[in-house]
Amino acid sequence: MTDVSDVARTDAPEKTLRIGPPKTAAAGVPGVVHGLAHVFEEAGVGRGLRTLPLINQQRGFDCPGCAWPEPGKPHLAEFCENGAKAVAEEATRKRADAAFFAEHAISELATWTDHRLGKSGRITEPMLREEGADHYRPVSWDEALDLVAGELRGLDTPDQAAFYTSGRTSNEAAFVYQLLARKLGTNNLPDCSNMCHESSGTALVETLGIGKGSVSLEDITDHADLIVVVGQNPGTNHPRMLTALEEAKDRGARIVAINPLPEAGLQTFKNPQRVRGVVGRGTKLADRFLQVRLAGDLALFQAVNRLLVEADDDARTAGHAPVLDHEFIAEHTSGFPEAVAAWRAVDQADVERATGLDWAEIEAFVDDVKAADRIIVCWAMGLTQHKQAVATIREVVSFLLLRGNVGRPGAGACPVRGHSNVQGDRTMGIWERPTEPFLDALATEFGFEPPRAHGYDVVDTVRALRDGHLRVFMAVGGNFAAATPDSAVTEAALREVPLTVHVSTKLNRSHVLPGRRSLVLPCLGRTERDTTGGREQVVTVEDSMSVVHASRGRLAPVSDALRSETAILCDLARRVLGPADPTPWEEFAADYSRIRDSISRVVPGFEDFDRRVAEPGGFVLPHPPRDARLFPTTTGKANFTVNELEIVQVPEGRLLLQTVRSHDQFNTTVYGLDDRYRGVKNGRRVVFVHPDDLASGGLADGDTVNLVSEWPGPGGGTDERRAEGFRAISFPTARGCAAAYFPETNVLVPLDHTADQSNTPASKSVVIRLEPANG
Repeated sequence: MTDVSDVARTDAPEKTLRIGPPKTAAAGVPGVVHGLAHVFEEAGVGRGLRTLPLINQQRGFDCPGCAWPEPGKPHLAEFCENGAKAVAEEATRKRADAAFFAEHAISELATWTDHRLGKSGRITEPMLREEGADHYRPVSWDEALDLVAGELRGLDTPDQAAFYTSGRTSNEAAFVYQLLARKLGTNNLPDCSNMCHESSGTALVETLGIGKGSVSLEDITDHADLIVVVGQNPGTNHPRMLTALEEAKDRGARIVAINPLPEAGLQTFKNPQRVRGVVGRGTKLADRFLQVRLAGDLALFQAVNRLLVEADDDARTAGHAPVLDHEFIAEHTSGFPEAVAAWRAVDQADVERATGLDWAEIEAFVDDVKAADRIIVCWAMGLTQHKQAVATIREVVSFLLLRGNVGRPGAGACPVRGHSNVQGDRTMGIWERPTEPFLDALATEFGFEPPRAHGYDVVDTVRALRDGHLRVFMAVGGNFAAATPDSAVTEAALREVPLTVHVSTKLNRSHVLPGRRSLVLPCLGRTERDTTGGREQVVTVEDSMSVVHASRGRLAPVSDALRSETAILCDLARRVLGPADPTPWEEFAADYSRIRDSISRVVPGFEDFDRRVAEPGGFVLPHPPRDARLFPTTTGKANFTVNELEIVQVPEGRLLLQTVRSHDQFNTTVYGLDDRYRGVKNGRRVVFVHPDDLASGGLADGDTVNLVSEWPGPGGGTDERRAEGFRAISFPTARGCAAAYFPETNVLVPLDHTADQSNTPASKSVVIRLEPANG
């Protein structure tokens, strides 16, 4: 299976690709310079300087980048380099207007790289691609929304439509979006969570009873003794987290980093708001680095848990204080004896083979654990995108439970979300598997019977598109085509659906892979004033630590034709459901506080929503395990689990690939062609490989190679996927492992290669081989 289009998107900048040594420190003056340069280039000096002081401020707007929380008293510059780039992308002076689409055919745009597409500028008016046409043309809002409404009303069944959303969408827009879908009659509400922290939510609901993290920002900065950062690169993906880690280090906390790649952001942080970060050496963050192999984290935490149990045995035999918190275990947990029996059977040789670590390295980590009273574990995609991701996170929770590290200051689970309101969207009901209490509350509030059958998640949506089961695919935000696995399958499927609809700010890959008919509906960005209904509207978001706060756009919209996401969805809902539908869609669109009133009666924790969110800093949602050591699980307690280890079998001469971001990238948005911390300049088609693995494969640093993934095919054969023309870079990754950027390497990830239970694409453990590009 070859993705020809992937090859076609290789453009000129790759010919000037340059590779230097990786950095050992993050941020500092270079971070400031690069961030400001991007802002000034895109938005101009004046507009840029007006915008930056508003980011993450109480009377400003929430950064459209990551979901890291703001401190109670934000800094004057409460943003990072990549946050500045995210804002610059919205505030850009470039325009993808009617003249742009008249000049550039869709077939031409489809050959552009994701970086070049994103640099086309803001979309300024609704655009329609008619069936058989090769250009988008401008249409009125009435024509556009009537077209969508007509197609939705004409479905044979509501399940022929899917409604995707990204983590940028506000709480208010997400709530009316899910209401529209369910009033139509479907739970087909796939979202970007399906591709990132679905594994976290699945594991946390089973073990703790709630699918969210259990810590606050103050737990990290003020209380934790040991912070374990696993499968996460905060220097690129959540840079403001480095400030919190620095504060923890200043008061004596230890940090352990666990990752296949050494990342600059966890080595040294040069805080540009501190003198030592500008002219000094900065702050060393990680006290210990465990370079675990890909998919080896489950084995690692099983070994740690075994060693903790054995240390407790020894301590109690010797009459010393116990290592485990037996009082907590007895009062608040279930399944402990079964878990202990499984840990005692953990095999040291299997652990060393799976992790690539020496047993002594693991024992040293356990010494750190025993010396710490309060422990937090932070993680991101490096844990969630493996076949055994859910089992791994369950094992992490067991690790925390052993020493009572849930439900007290400075301790707990911290899945770090990657997009600014991805957690809030799920809270608002963007989920293909809604809970019965949520549906019951929705029914009571709006007087209808919501659908109860589960809908499609992202992977199942791609399958439904491929198999011709969907007639309408609608996306609010995001870049579905570039975010999903198995690019060739996804792209072909999107082109065959009768209607695709994208509510977007800027041009992206999904727009140039249109259905037979396709609409692009331009919306306001997070940074822009929303005066829908003749008043200044406020939207809200929820960060990674369950804090809900307001966001107020301050910039003038780039076009008078833009509408807010909420206004677009309410107008569409009325056209779809007709004048007889009793939902006050017009009132919702004119005054978002009316939406918040309904949310307050549907979603627990949002009581008196409108008043509370107006307070400085907003409010924190309830979290029973964190707040009161109450665990709303099936047992009524926190659950230890038994997780069978499956060591990934990598054939001789093959590597295990993980897809990663560059530093000039946020999710699928590519800001630039540099990855400063890894030494890459002016290119993206690179694969990072350990020097010994290059040598054993007969390759040298700098060789051009093709990446070929291997997956079991029909009849016992091998199904291959290819991504061609990559520069092999000698890099200190774990042996047997490789890394390359997405979305370029999404083509290599089989659609059926997903995490057990969560169905998240297993993009961090793909078996590949490297072939010399010259044959």
